[in-house]
Amino acid sequence: MGSLSIWHWLIVLAVVMLLFGAGRISSLMGDMAQGVKAFKKGLEEDEPETRAQP
Repeated sequence: MGSLSIWHWLIVLAVVMLLFGAGRISSLMGDMAQGVKAFKKGLEEDEPETRAQP
């Protein structure tokens, strides 16, 4: 059985693109990127409070 070849991955990618469309996928990636940025910003805001306590 082994791993999937590049052709298998290309077919899977094509099916996903047909189901969701390029616009839908790019908007999902944009939303995920905003979520990661917000998470990192939240971590940066929490760090000074934890370092201030002895």
